[in-house]
Amino acid sequence: MKNFIASTTAALTAASAALAAASAALAPTASAANPNSPAAPPAPPANPVKPNIVIIYPDDMGYGDLGVTGNPDIKTPNLDRMALDGIRFSNYYSPSPASTASRYGLLTGRYPIRSGFRWVLNPDSPRGIHPKEITLAEALKARGYHTAIYGKWHLGTTRKDYLPLQNGFDEYLGLPYSNDMIPPKFQDIALMNGNDTITMNPDQTRLTKLYTEKAIDFISRHKKDNFFVYVPYAMPHVPLHPGKEFAGKSKRGIYGDVVEEIDWGVGEILKALKKMKLDKNTIVWFMSDNGPWVLKGDQGGSAGLFRDGKGSTWEGGMRVPCFVYWPGHIAPGINEDIVAGMDVYATCICLAGGEVPSDRPVDGFDLRPYLRGESGPQVKNDTPFFYYGLDDNQLMAVRKGPWKLHLKTYSQLGLQYFDKKEMLLFDIYNDPSEKYEVSAEHPDIVKELLSIYEEQLEKVKREGTFYQ
Repeated sequence: MKNFIASTTAALTAASAALAAASAALAPTASAANPNSPAAPPAPPANPVKPNIVIIYPDDMGYGDLGVTGNPDIKTPNLDRMALDGIRFSNYYSPSPASTASRYGLLTGRYPIRSGFRWVLNPDSPRGIHPKEITLAEALKARGYHTAIYGKWHLGTTRKDYLPLQNGFDEYLGLPYSNDMIPPKFQDIALMNGNDTITMNPDQTRLTKLYTEKAIDFISRHKKDNFFVYVPYAMPHVPLHPGKEFAGKSKRGIYGDVVEEIDWGVGEILKALKKMKLDKNTIVWFMSDNGPWVLKGDQGGSAGLFRDGKGSTWEGGMRVPCFVYWPGHIAPGINEDIVAGMDVYATCICLAGGEVPSDRPVDGFDLRPYLRGESGPQVKNDTPFFYYGLDDNQLMAVRKGPWKLHLKTYSQLGLQYFDKKEMLLFDIYNDPSEKYEVSAEHPDIVKELLSIYEEQLEKVKREGTFYQ
């Protein structure tokens, strides 16, 4: 597999112009017509610099699986450095605690309830991403970006128009759904190239390296243009298949092997961007699709101090690592405000000089003020975050500021916390592990959040989906 100057015055003038253009790219735009967007100052110049965009999206990686988030045994030097040299969003939520719904939220900027299908699609599921959806790839392609996905799709396979090439991507190589949807329970799984099959039941020990190298090759081929590369690694979802260079190397066993290989892949992509002198014009996002599969024991990951994991709307199911890296443009730091995968959609479109779709509900916000180092409720107007879970994307909980109210709970571990009590209130700032239930002490907060919850139920029901 192939591994794919000017006087001082003139130089300073050029550098100053480049810096001004970069600042314009981070400025809010009046064109972001999404009603969720905060009030914006006057629009920047007509042609601000457009950064390249890379999104790395591993499967089932928990908040506690990286060195920078406290894991003592899994070595992740590249991700640790990315986090320390970029912005770490410590209150980032995946759109869902499950795979399909999470990817839908990331790529459409919309809560999973708007999809019209289940939180996890099987190979034979009749529905998939609706043709009327505007994916991030489609929005960026309209802004002149070359687009590619290397990795797991999981937004439908039973119709051709569900696949990546029909949803804004120029190139696709990867598995169409989860790497455990294999015989004997499921049909043979295809490694796809575009709309075609390369092979069935591929050697999964080669996947992380393959996706990494394909991403680097695509970047190399489009280094003179704008590109968007989406790398949704198949792992650390089980079954775990580390590459031969990583197998048996981690103190954390095979799970650690897989995470350390992903860290290697991230390092290779960052190294390639720097080598090609693209690092200062490329924003790189890293976040997990949902929390760890704690049901799998030592082959699942760690949610750190958070309760439960994948499948649940407890913090451990949806609060996951999120780092943003853009040398020379964003200052290192930790942002503690509530952000979500849907915000990545809106932010990337605005960075590209585009407009967030205004003809449908979009739940994501433009986070460029955060990239400039600002924080506070003025960015997202103190908007609540809604936790959707279970197979039919039920509204399970709501958070506003420090307060989180559960109306329904679920655990893949089969655990019933707090004696099956309904309507559980937690102060997430003081109690991120959700150990101390305080609804009796704060009836006014319960009433406020319950009202917000009920309003959201009615709003989403009224707005419907493209399948209705």
